[in-house]
Order: sequence, then C-alpha cells, then structure tokens
Amino acid sequence: MTASANSITVAACDLSDMSHRKAVADLINAYIMDEMGGGTPLTEDEQVRLTDGLGNHPSAIILLAAAGDGFVGLLVAFENFSTFTARPMINIHDVMVLPGYRGQGVGRRLLDAIVEEAARRHASRITLEVRQDNVVARNLYKSLGFASPTPDMYYWRKYLE
Repeated sequence: MTASANSITVAACDLSDMSHRKAVADLINAYIMDEMGGGTPLTEDEQVRLTDGLGNHPSAIILLAAAGDGFVGLLVAFENFSTFTARPMINIHDVMVLPGYRGQGVGRRLLDAIVEEAARRHASRITLEVRQDNVVARNLYKSLGFASPTPDMYYWRKYLE
C-alpha cells in the first residue's frame, strides 16, 4: 500500500455517485475506529444520514483522495462567515487518511486542495481543531502554516439530545 505523491489524486466528492457515498461512509468509519477517533462505527442508517446530511448541507466541502483505484483519504470542511473580516472562512471538520497510506503525502494533498478552494472562495482563513496528542497531524499542519493564534484558547462543546 504505497503510493507516490504523484499518483494521489484529490477531487471534490460527488454524493450523487454511489461510489463516492460509499467512500465517505467507509472512510468516516475508519476514522471513527482509529485510535484518534475512538468511537463506535456508524450503522448503515447513520451512514445514510451522514451522506444525505452532507449532501443537503449548503456549505459542505468534501474532498476525496484516491490512489490507484481506491479512495484513501477524506477531508470534510464547511464554509462559514467571519464577522471580523467580513469574508468567508473555511473550517476543516475532518481530515483522515487510511493507515496504510499515511506518511505518503495524502494528507498534504488534501490540505493543499482545501487551501486552493478557500482562495477561490476569497476566504479570509481556514480553521481546524487537532488533538494535542496527535503529533503527526500537528506537525503536518504546522508545516503548512497553521498555528494556534492563542495557545490558551479552548474548543468547548455542549451536546444536545
């Protein structure tokens, strides 16, 4: 399972294509089951809700990375609007690469593609969250110019039932 950076292609996901829908569901499940995801895989019904929900979300940006004839990486982001810059901004929600393809440039290609898309949309910035213990991802993000503007800022959640 090795791929050269030149053999990796990144393209916008087309959720009307059943192979893309399956790839999104499969890659999200792989991400959930990964050590960094630490969750329970989505059921078939949840996979349908996921792909339908993403397809119906007006600001979703979904990129798929392929190597050979299979999908090996995924980036899910959403366009929002910055009140401080009065321009669009992009928040990266998920970036995942299958374990056998990590360290081969797949994540970098996905991130390069979202930076290009953000520039095309005249976005003022791209934001993301990363686990403190995910050193590999943090190093990749730093190498691409991402940084925490304030080290003491926290990402908080309130779950709703």
